[in-house]
Amino acid sequence: MNRLIKTAVALAAATVLAAVAATLALAAGSQSGAARVQIAKTRLGRILVDSKGITLYDFPPDKGTTSVCYGACAALWPPLITKGKPIAGPGVRASLLGTTKRKDGKLEVTYNGHPLYYFVSDRKPGQVTGQGLNQFGGPWWVLSPTGREIHRV
Repeated sequence: MNRLIKTAVALAAATVLAAVAATLALAAGSQSGAARVQIAKTRLGRILVDSKGITLYDFPPDKGTTSVCYGACAALWPPLITKGKPIAGPGVRASLLGTTKRKDGKLEVTYNGHPLYYFVSDRKPGQVTGQGLNQFGGPWWVLSPTGREIHRV
């Protein structure tokens, strides 16, 4: 019973931390205006990252360009939000960048038709701690500059 209580408390604390981190990530993304997507070299190869070098992921259960990640999912996997047309950094194909409207009216950045997300545990450039995690109905993958999922872990 003691172990169950400790696990429940740890889970509640992790949820609160994730919600705070997601709020900060969303606030940082929305303050800067147009989101910038660029390429970084990681242990998984060249992948999509934001303007600060933080890894971006896609979620295969999304319905085309429509996100299915809301609530607890979006608390752990915050969407990359933009105000206006996203900006393509070096190596990013501008023709593959787009947006999709979320239920709250905000614009989420897409790449090759995939809505893009952060993982709250990735706090530094080059971290890919969400790679291959199976959460909220499917695995999460980083994307290559061509817009294809990288399935290595």
